[in-house]
Amino acid sequence: MDSPYRLHYAPDNASLVIRLALEEMGLPFETVLVDRRRNEQSGVAYRTLNPNGLIPVLETPQGPIFETAAILLWLADRHGQLAPAADSPERAAFLKWLFFASNTLHADLRLLFYPEKYIDAAQAETLRAGIRPRLRHHLQLLETEAKNAPEWLSPDQPSVLTWYLACMMRWMAVYPQQSDRSWFQLADTPHLQDILMRLESRSATRAAALAEGLGATPFTSPSPANPPEGSAI
Repeated sequence: MDSPYRLHYAPDNASLVIRLALEEMGLPFETVLVDRRRNEQSGVAYRTLNPNGLIPVLETPQGPIFETAAILLWLADRHGQLAPAADSPERAAFLKWLFFASNTLHADLRLLFYPEKYIDAAQAETLRAGIRPRLRHHLQLLETEAKNAPEWLSPDQPSVLTWYLACMMRWMAVYPQQSDRSWFQLADTPHLQDILMRLESRSATRAAALAEGLGATPFTSPSPANPPEGSAI
């Protein structure tokens, strides 16, 4: 690699979170498209990097890393950016909400987006109807936390968690394209809405939006990605 990092990505997938973090940190990186139309994430070559066949993978000097939260935490700790330090009084709160975002919110979003992976396709909408109230509850918990304005959930000095939540809220508004999305209203979480609005003016957002075809308001008024290469779904 000519740069220390190589991001295996598909537009508007979980790799977007990693791209935003790398851009915010000012770190050089290369990208490798994982062509979802050709199901490359399930191919032998990609599964040597991530045996789960999920996007993203970040190749690093210490080897490939997968799992979005693991990549984010590794980057933050390695470069001393976008997260409270290990000895900070804010570290424990940051970690519990980072893992809530990964293990609870993101996991439930996968149920919403890919129900056929968990249940018979004929029951997909039933599963989606059951998961939406859980997602609304998760967002209200995060809204309460955002109201308390911790430093690690700030649009002015965003953490990896700030970017992670912004992307997930984008996806709630946009996907799945052929299913009811009216359950999600950004105005229901005004403190989170303010964070997303202010993130849109950051150079990291502009760079990622250009690279992945996300438009000028990717968080507050998002539309499906129109990327210069690859496919989001």
